[in-house]
Amino acid sequence: MSVNDRRASYMSAPRPRVSSNRVGDARSGASPLQSDQINHRGSMSSQKGKVSREQRDMMSDKRAERMAPHSKDKAQVRARNPAKESSSAGNRGEWERSRSRRATLTDGASPNMRKKDKEPAESPWNPYASLIPHSTAPLATRVSVPSLASALPKSLHPTPLRELSADEQETALLEDLLFVFMGFEGQYIHYHSGYDSSMEKDRLTGPVFQLPSGLDPTLRDLTLSMLKMATHYNALEAFVEVQSRAEYGAVSHALCAAIRKLLKDYLILVAQLETQLVNNPSFTLHLLHLHTMPTSQCLAQLYSLGQELLRRNGLLDQDLDESIDDFDDVDNILEQLKEGGDLVPGAMSSKKICKGGNVLRLLTERLATFSGDPTTKTLLEKLLREASRPYMTMLNEWLHHGGIKDPHAEFLVKEQKWIKREKLEEDYTDEYWEKRYTIRENEVPPQLDSVRDKVLLAGKYLNVVRECGGVDISKAVKDVPKTLDDPRFLENVNAAYTYANASLLNLLLTKNSLTTRFRSLKHYFFLDRSDFFSYFLELGASELRKPAKSVNENKLQSLLDLVLRQPGSIAVQDPFKEDVKVRMNKIGLTKWLMQVVSVSGIDQDNPEAAIEKYQAPQTQGGDDEKDIAGFDALELDYSVPFPLSLVISRKTVLRYQLIFRHLLSLRHLEHLLVTAWLDQNKVLGWRHKSTDRRLELWKRRAWNLRAKMLVFVQQLLYFCTAEVIEPNWQNLMDRVNGTDADGSEVTVNGTKQVNRTVDELMQDHVDFLDTCLKECMLTQAKLLKIHSKLMTCCTMFASWTASSLARALATADPELARNKASNPDGRGYDPTRISKLEDTLKRYEDHFNRHLRILMDSLNYFAATESVVLLKLAHALSSISKDD
Repeated sequence: MSVNDRRASYMSAPRPRVSSNRVGDARSGASPLQSDQINHRGSMSSQKGKVSREQRDMMSDKRAERMAPHSKDKAQVRARNPAKESSSAGNRGEWERSRSRRATLTDGASPNMRKKDKEPAESPWNPYASLIPHSTAPLATRVSVPSLASALPKSLHPTPLRELSADEQETALLEDLLFVFMGFEGQYIHYHSGYDSSMEKDRLTGPVFQLPSGLDPTLRDLTLSMLKMATHYNALEAFVEVQSRAEYGAVSHALCAAIRKLLKDYLILVAQLETQLVNNPSFTLHLLHLHTMPTSQCLAQLYSLGQELLRRNGLLDQDLDESIDDFDDVDNILEQLKEGGDLVPGAMSSKKICKGGNVLRLLTERLATFSGDPTTKTLLEKLLREASRPYMTMLNEWLHHGGIKDPHAEFLVKEQKWIKREKLEEDYTDEYWEKRYTIRENEVPPQLDSVRDKVLLAGKYLNVVRECGGVDISKAVKDVPKTLDDPRFLENVNAAYTYANASLLNLLLTKNSLTTRFRSLKHYFFLDRSDFFSYFLELGASELRKPAKSVNENKLQSLLDLVLRQPGSIAVQDPFKEDVKVRMNKIGLTKWLMQVVSVSGIDQDNPEAAIEKYQAPQTQGGDDEKDIAGFDALELDYSVPFPLSLVISRKTVLRYQLIFRHLLSLRHLEHLLVTAWLDQNKVLGWRHKSTDRRLELWKRRAWNLRAKMLVFVQQLLYFCTAEVIEPNWQNLMDRVNGTDADGSEVTVNGTKQVNRTVDELMQDHVDFLDTCLKECMLTQAKLLKIHSKLMTCCTMFASWTASSLARALATADPELARNKASNPDGRGYDPTRISKLEDTLKRYEDHFNRHLRILMDSLNYFAATESVVLLKLAHALSSISKDD
């Protein structure tokens, strides 16, 4: 017979007056309980072997028989377990003997009272127990709540206490208290009228017991002090049932299991007290109070803990703790619904739930508060140790396998399953690395506060290694701390972090050749030893002169593949040349960067945030895009396999593309100015020395302006490559290769050690690119505008001098105007032409010189406030900033 069925039988049977003599045949072997040893696992545990389960079942059955006034009433007690009936029938003789002994108490009663006891009840009373529906809480009671004492007919009411002597009252109270201690109403001690056992909130708060009138004041005070323990026990049983539900998580389940064990010890204590009551004639209410005091204090602490946890879960009247937020997995839920999966239990809730790390934090805080009480400290330490076991299992799985087994969403690391590694190819914000695994800020136990970042990174690193086949997930984790109070706890976290970091670094630097990838990126995007790219620009010049929308990308890709395989080219030896692709960006570089700056709000201070906020500009309709030539729209793309894509992500490739387009624009403008000089050497109008001094002076001014523009572009290109990119590149390589600040390498046993973490390596890479962007003047709105105006002026001047000036010079020179070979159009000498040429040249000179001065002033300002390296560029441009 189950415990729940026996309890239902207790409540369903009427309870007559008690006798001072108790049947103790089945319990005569139990030894007396020592009052100084009653605690959780003190003498209670030592008595377990002497009071067997069969003996306790027999004691419960005999108590139920003694409480039935006659066989007819006993037959009406209908339970679902048929074993109850057979057990009751087998002990019928024992009940008869008990009834004869109870008659000794009723000798002083009137004959009418004895006659009334033999009469049947005025109204039928048919209590019964039934099974309740299945619950998600494995520790929930499966039997319905028994009937209350208020439903008893008057014929079954016991003798009023006022008619009993003090000794008889004490005997009756001792009998009742043993039932009340187990959560049932006694014959005299009942629930308060305001308590409703069908209401979950009332059960969680615990019943308030009331005593009948006519009780001796001394006995009343002793009884009231012990009834608090019964209230706490009832509330804790309801707490275990509620907190064992699936949505409260494995940590709460483990806590409930630990409390359930303590409650089992408590029931053993009740059985031992009953043995004392039966076998010890001198057992009094005062002794019962002394024996229950230590256990009463422990139950009071458990009750206080349970009430606090219930308040945080919103199950009792109190404002919810706003720091506890369980509604944080919406993306995971939506993704699982799309894939047809099941919802995670407790992952989506209409209320905030205290679970996981919050439960451990609550236990830790209470442990610190009650550290001065040895008994309470021992109790809370045990609860914390047991409750932390499932949490530590999840932690060890994360630290040593890189996996998350968190069905109740209570671990400190949250996994966004909808962010998959396949999205790395179009992810411009590093979502996979930054957002796939994040910390639940409110789920971190205090023990992990100091190492939370290491815990996150260790699992992230191992997760990457595991996806690449570098971790045997089938291998069981052994010899690791199982609880938070293990002295090896922090050592385990640090060791796992060190191993995970070394494993991923080895995977990136050795097996996936990260440094070789870096050098490959430098060759293609920074135009380092770019003989192949110059050849590519020559082959694709006819295509790149077209508007960007008309450029054939496939043709350019074929030309690039041809150039990369050209014998003698530096790219022939590159093992990653297949990963380079040609792309056409329909937005000009300056407009692109200005949009980034405008989206970021404040332009210069955080280029990384600026680029992340404005990920990939979409083409906007307008006339500006139509005028972009292929040279201005050309960019390279680079595909990187996993796990290198974590370091060389789309976010970093985007920065490479920005720097590449900037260098390409300078190279292209340099080519235009050099081509203009070649054309001027070939055209007769430029080479002929005219007799008109005014025209010769104009030629000299035009040559001088073109030379200044060429020097400006070359100095700018040299500064970006030699003064910005190359030094920062060397610093990055030193960090990647593990070189100390003084240039020495860190070696252990002859093996080179890279004293860097993967996150530091990733951040170093991003910092290198951001520094290059900043020092190349690509993150300052003011410098961008000035630079754009100067570049536009130089481009327009190079096109003007290379194309339309040949005919203009022929009509401005009187000698060339008469020479048909130099003037095939047959236009005559035009004396006004020289004035027009002077005006046009004057506008170019004024525009270039004015903006060059503005650029010099801006460079000096930003060199003093942000980057001192800009002084080198300012000094280099000072030679051409003066007017001739």
